[in-house]
Amino acid sequence: MNNSVNKSVNNSAPRELARLATKPAPMRARGDQTRHLLIILPAGDEWHEAPEHEVAAAALRRRGKKAKELEKQALTLELPGACASAWLRLDTKKDAFAWHSALRQAMKPLLDEQPASLEIAVYGTDEFRARAARAAAYVAWLNGATLPTWKRDKPPKPLKHLIVHGVADLDLKREQALAEGNSLCRELTMLPPNLLTPKTYRERIRALAANTGWEIEEYDSKRLKKLKAGAFLAVARGSGHEDAAIVRLSYKGQGARGKAIALVGKGICFDTGGHNLKPARYMNNMHDDMNGSAVALGILLAATRLKLPLKLEVWLAIAQNHLSPEAYTQNEVVTAMNGTTIEIVHTDAEGRMVLADTLSLAAKEKPATIIDFATLTGSMAVALGERMSGVISNRDDLAARAVAAGQASGERVVAFPMPEDYDEALDSTVADVKQCTLDGEADHILAALFLQRFVGDTPWLHVDLSASRCKGGLGAAASDINGFGVGLGLELLTAEQPARG
Repeated sequence: MNNSVNKSVNNSAPRELARLATKPAPMRARGDQTRHLLIILPAGDEWHEAPEHEVAAAALRRRGKKAKELEKQALTLELPGACASAWLRLDTKKDAFAWHSALRQAMKPLLDEQPASLEIAVYGTDEFRARAARAAAYVAWLNGATLPTWKRDKPPKPLKHLIVHGVADLDLKREQALAEGNSLCRELTMLPPNLLTPKTYRERIRALAANTGWEIEEYDSKRLKKLKAGAFLAVARGSGHEDAAIVRLSYKGQGARGKAIALVGKGICFDTGGHNLKPARYMNNMHDDMNGSAVALGILLAATRLKLPLKLEVWLAIAQNHLSPEAYTQNEVVTAMNGTTIEIVHTDAEGRMVLADTLSLAAKEKPATIIDFATLTGSMAVALGERMSGVISNRDDLAARAVAAGQASGERVVAFPMPEDYDEALDSTVADVKQCTLDGEADHILAALFLQRFVGDTPWLHVDLSASRCKGGLGAAASDINGFGVGLGLELLTAEQPARG
């Protein structure tokens, strides 16, 4: 491993976002230095005195299109003075996902040129300009940040300056914190498995904790054996490195009262499937299987940057699912930390195993709510594809709030039920519960029923991240790895207090 690669993986500081400047009046005339410009207008055909709108109108007429069609597709053209511009209209009736998607697509030709500076001009009512500025700044920060690459070409250049015209003193701290948290999540998830092992992941988390002031506690294999965390250790023993651990991070914002909220993340740095080995097609990209833990870290970073008056406990289940003579096998019976005996049915259902003991640890602290994030089941991907994720909860109101948070954040989720009679499929003749079934039918529901056994009566929300990777980008993010879940989680933390029991 060369020094430059080492530097890349050991760098724990979140990537710097472009510096922001806001100006009260919409841009009336292009300055000589304007080279990349996004103009955002309300739906309709009014141009609102946007600069050079005659050029845009003429370009549309030449293509046989009307001004209002900018709602469907942005117009990209070069303005006098070698200024690359994109023109977009946004409908106030559309939700955050629609706005983020439209803004991402409109900005792409501009950001593809890797500009040092991007200017955004918003027009319309005060309310429209404020909403448009927030959404556009978030999308620009998200896609203007550089992500890891190991190409020998010149490294991509980050966006350094973001100038928003049409708003004055608008507070964009939330959008900046969210972009920083999302970028951290994507960066971690994109790291290849030779660079992000449980050992190096834990090193990076320690450095993050030192930089942000988080308290950190690590439950390594030796400690977990004393706690009799047999479900987690069954998976971990397949790797000869003995570097697996459950990592706990604590944050307490100023003025925080009451119980903490627990965030739990699945952190399988690579998933071979174990003895039930995945075929090559399905093993590809299995370094993504730690994405749930990266989502939890991204939420924690955003909450820290915003100094939210909350108590957060973040539990990360960090391990690998390897194939070796020591790896766990079908038909084993293991005992989880809370005493539940589990019959192993399929070694590729390792996520629910490591989460079982991690959820038990989180529940022992009696938090107000537990929210877990995991790339858990192919069944959820079959149900929803890669453009939405699924949630399941032991509280109907918590599931409903998650759906509302998905709409508000632009990270859409669908709530699935958890009927008790489905639990019959997990009946075992030799243990308290089967890990899963071999049929695969409704596995996303069965996985949630399995996990529910380890949270007690704590209000709990399970987020199955079927949308963690979407080809061509999703919502605000242009990269395949899109950081889905960070916006959803932050919205859940800030929209209203989660269920208290």
